[in-house]
Amino acid sequence: MCGIFFSVAKNRHILPDQEAVDALHARGPDSYKVLKSTYHGDSDEKLHLTFISSVLALRGANIQQQPLHDPLSRSVFCWNGEAWKSDGVAIEGNDSAYIWHLLQISLPHSPERQHRITQVLSQIAGPFAFVFYDAPTATVYYGRDRLGRRSLLINQGDNGSLTLASTSTSTLGKSAAPSEISTETIHFLQFSGGGMIRGKLPWASAPYPINKSLPDTQIATLPSQQSVDDLLTHLRRSLILRSVDIRDHSHPQMTGDSAKVAILFSGGLDCTLLARIIHEILPPDEVVDLLNVAFENPRSLAAKGSVQGTAYELCPDRVTGRSSFAEICEVCPQRKWRFVAINVPYTESIAHKPMIMRLMYPHNTEMDLSIAMALYFAARGQGELLKVHSNVCSEPIPFLSTARVLISGLGADELYAGYSRHAAAFSREGFRGLADELEMDFNRIGSRNLGRDDRVMSCWGKEIRYPYLDEDFFRFSLDLPVWEKAGFRPGKPVPKHHEATGVARNPEDLEPAKMLLRLAAWHLGLKRTATERKRAIQFGARTAKMEAGKGRTKGTDILTAAA
Repeated sequence: MCGIFFSVAKNRHILPDQEAVDALHARGPDSYKVLKSTYHGDSDEKLHLTFISSVLALRGANIQQQPLHDPLSRSVFCWNGEAWKSDGVAIEGNDSAYIWHLLQISLPHSPERQHRITQVLSQIAGPFAFVFYDAPTATVYYGRDRLGRRSLLINQGDNGSLTLASTSTSTLGKSAAPSEISTETIHFLQFSGGGMIRGKLPWASAPYPINKSLPDTQIATLPSQQSVDDLLTHLRRSLILRSVDIRDHSHPQMTGDSAKVAILFSGGLDCTLLARIIHEILPPDEVVDLLNVAFENPRSLAAKGSVQGTAYELCPDRVTGRSSFAEICEVCPQRKWRFVAINVPYTESIAHKPMIMRLMYPHNTEMDLSIAMALYFAARGQGELLKVHSNVCSEPIPFLSTARVLISGLGADELYAGYSRHAAAFSREGFRGLADELEMDFNRIGSRNLGRDDRVMSCWGKEIRYPYLDEDFFRFSLDLPVWEKAGFRPGKPVPKHHEATGVARNPEDLEPAKMLLRLAAWHLGLKRTATERKRAIQFGARTAKMEAGKGRTKGTDILTAAA
């Protein structure tokens, strides 16, 4: 994880304001570097280019400082991401240096140069955002991976100046408002004379298609065991990339008992399945932190007549989290699992709200805030542990997780039909409607979620990784026929969202949403977890509608300055 800032202006070098500097340092606490350059065109005017990178070092033996700079060509590279593979080949060591090398060997002054640069970027598997100044052609290339798993915002000033940054900045004045860079293309700035031309380049690879085939006959059986086995194989490979070989002692507070990996742990199906598979990958003596967040919600407490002391333990995600924690400890007793109970008082959530709103911007709805608030405090990792001696729990003790890599289950619902609207689509139009709904959800996942989540969670010097959004895994998932992903079947009733289903006695009794993932959990011994139903984070952690007067607020309502 890194922070990127780039600016171009006619009259002077534009540096980030102090708020933006602090945000860049927070994203990348291991290194911070400024590099200035100028472009002299045919006219007397010149353009002032400023490149800044901060670095969170997670790969390679040493800290790779950025921006990367070639003194001969004067080209510059700022990289924020993880290139797991390039052209299908796994990348070992530092990925930023590897991609920089590939970009440097692009054919100089050749008509194929731009095509080569596009190819290099299109063949990367992994989350990334980048700024690459190709000085010989006076061109700045920039963008985000096609899913938008890393943040990059653009600001256009009235005087022709422009900035690109990982976080929002007010450098160009109040009249300039940032927007997220589209993931549909690679973008570029071509300098000419004293001005610049903005353009777009298509990705060199095809879009990700979804299998929309329909069955020849009525499907009545569960997804096949072969599909379960294949899913687990692909998910293990994805998790190996994201949980192994994390740089040792990358956090100044790390001790021998510190975790390198933490899981955002609601206790739901998606995250608990990831925890179960990680157990098979990491050495048995390596600790894994399970981060479970719960909020004091005054409206919920008043409505239920609850007392303040029970606010956190009665949160739905806390109840589910403790249940799934107990099950994974039963199934994998050799591992030291730490259940980190992150309890957020109402006063603390209100105190941090202005910061959260700045980080998530330009996303600015009530739903954005309730989701971002839960992710923000979960990523911080500050909570408490219950120590157990002779099977007796002691009083909670304060704890701060030092894991710099956070594993998220995001993407499973979009791939395997986990939302209630997927059941509704099947009820209306069968497998055809379900496939259309899944296609829409997957195609918009970057614009709806990922840039916002990256800005909100990385402010703690943490990197969020999404095993379900691994390129090989989601290609496998998209290629599956829809009846192999979900258990929706003609004539089989779908339970309503509010209906309790109880613990299934056999796989046939499992809820149809995300059936293939449920069967995978069942296969690995997580039978209680396989029964768990989908619950949105803002309701599970109780961040939705916390304040008085918010009872009739809709998630799509725009936040006001006083919100």
